[in-house]
Amino acid sequence: MDKSRRKELKEEFKQNKTYMGIYQIKNKVNGKIYVDSSPNLKNKWLTLKMQLETGRFANSQLQKDWSQLGEDAFVYEVLEKKEVEEDIDKRWHLKQMAKQWIEKLQPYGDRGYNKPAN
Repeated sequence: MDKSRRKELKEEFKQNKTYMGIYQIKNKVNGKIYVDSSPNLKNKWLTLKMQLETGRFANSQLQKDWSQLGEDAFVYEVLEKKEVEEDIDKRWHLKQMAKQWIEKLQPYGDRGYNKPAN
């Protein structure tokens, strides 16, 4: 590949924006939600579905419901997204974003799959 083509591809890659943010997985049968964050939302749902379909999702309650009800009983939604900037602390920003959504939605017990912070 010649240098000009490589430079062109690098520029094109830089133009593709990456978004971090907060998402939820909602059980349409019982209304329970699971709220989490990701430093890169692109293709996140594909990754989550693969984990759920192979029985390797970290949250055992959500995994159990997924295994019993199947994919059609769930919906993935991005609640908030923010363009990733190179000079920010993504982990800190995601933690702040998640904290607000967790406080707002209270996805615990009968309302959700998240575990309360101690």
